[in-house]
Amino acid sequence: MLMGHVGLRSTGVRGTALCGRHGQESSVLTLTFLGVGSAFAKRNFQSNALIEAWSAGPQSQDAPDDTLLIDFGATGPLALHSLSKQPGYSYLNHGGRIHYPAVRSIFITHLHSDHIGGLEELAGMIMYQTADHPGGETYRPRIIAAEDVLADLWEHSLRGGLSARCGGRAELEDYFSVKSLDSAQPQGADGFTLLDRYTFAIFPVDHIRIHQAYDWPTYGLLMTDGRSGETVVYSSDTRFDRTGFEERMTSSRFNFHDVQLEDSPDSVHATLSELRTLPQDVRRKTILYHFGDHWDDEVYAFVADEFAGFAQPRHRYILFD
Repeated sequence: MLMGHVGLRSTGVRGTALCGRHGQESSVLTLTFLGVGSAFAKRNFQSNALIEAWSAGPQSQDAPDDTLLIDFGATGPLALHSLSKQPGYSYLNHGGRIHYPAVRSIFITHLHSDHIGGLEELAGMIMYQTADHPGGETYRPRIIAAEDVLADLWEHSLRGGLSARCGGRAELEDYFSVKSLDSAQPQGADGFTLLDRYTFAIFPVDHIRIHQAYDWPTYGLLMTDGRSGETVVYSSDTRFDRTGFEERMTSSRFNFHDVQLEDSPDSVHATLSELRTLPQDVRRKTILYHFGDHWDDEVYAFVADEFAGFAQPRHRYILFD
């Protein structure tokens, strides 16, 4: 899983302070994939990611100032547990268990189980196993999603396992602080921020067509550094959508894009052969994720030359510094 041509840096976990582009200590935004595999992957967990916002940087701090999960699927708990054992991620570990209060927010791209299947464990563990806040009150992480995703999240996905509790019934707000994003607003008009510097805006993607494009709620993220104006694109699950993506991907610093290795008729993911039709300068700053277990077959060796490579799990990428 080599990174190719993109100027995307990783960081060691300890050492001297991480410095910005002008030689001064700066805030940092990083992304670590808990897993990089497809919904049915067994080798690399499912594609969920951890965003960390740092006032100084991972080489200067033991824990970030803020965190955001992009999705938390069925393999998410096991993947997060695995990550918590890695150097530089000990703040996620509490006596051998996942320290779920370290997860401040979760952004939900869409309602497939490989993107929301771990939420029941996260909610249950925080509600019933965690009491480390002043006064003993239950900590509620923030759940963020477009309003049309939230509309079905509780009723169609989480209610069956989480609504029943001793002494009464629970609702989504008993487990989470909920932030609903208005998908009808112009891009960026309704989003969220980390450290008052990094902004996150949603945009619709063409994943599953019930009758027509964009009619099943699924969203990608456009991340912007408010200081430099640079952007990073995170596609979420999407069909190949040149019209919807190429302008964003061309102007971005780099891109994380969904990929399906094999061609198939009416695919609900962007196929590798389709992505190879993108301009060379776009491909060389595009990191591919959500791939099958055979990504390391020799037939795909060209990916490291044509793209920024396959995404690496448990590898901290610096998005902005």
